Amino acid sequence: MERPSSNDITSAKAVLLGALASGVNGPTWLVLKIIFLLLGVCLTAMLSLAFSSSDFIIAGHVLLLVIIGAMLFILLNG
Repeated sequence: MERPSSNDITSAKAVLLGALASGVNGPTWLVLKIIFLLLGVCLTAMLSLAFSSSDFIIAGHVLLLVIIGAMLFILLNG
């Protein structure tokens, strides 16, 4: 069985293969960083909406989610 060369593998296949193999490859890290960036954008929008609604219980919950997301990002990149 012939292995495909590195030029024949698309980025989607590289991410899938990276998820199944030991270690992490470059495209998987790139997708993970993009996902965390989008998570940060969503949580920032949620936090601004929570503060504008003057409901501080929801703002506290969203702030906790922001802290958890930031800690995950720091721990994965550290």
